Amino acid sequence: MAAKIKKGDKVVVLTGRDKGRSGEVIEVRPAEHRALVRGVNMVKRHQKQTAQQEGGIISKEAPIHLSNIAYADPKDGKPTRIGFKVVGEGEERRRVRVAKRSGAEIDG
Repeated sequence: MAAKIKKGDKVVVLTGRDKGRSGEVIEVRPAEHRALVRGVNMVKRHQKQTAQQEGGIISKEAPIHLSNIAYADPKDGKPTRIGFKVVGEGEERRRVRVAKRSGAEIDG
């Protein structure tokens, strides 16, 4: 099945501690059904000092389940579902993602 949420997408968190917050997808892990979203689901991590990194407590993003995030509609920024539409004819035929809420094409 084609990916509905991709790296670089603007998403809104639907449930959990960060409900209502939005951010950009940094990484998608399709095998785990999870994604990393910039500035969302922050956790503290105790980091051991190395030659490259300083030690101490650092904050980093933890993965969030794909069912708990939704694409932010390009027109009003509210959460929307994503559908697919075939555009073009013949050799130029391709599938583009479409926001169900407003009907706006996402990549295309």
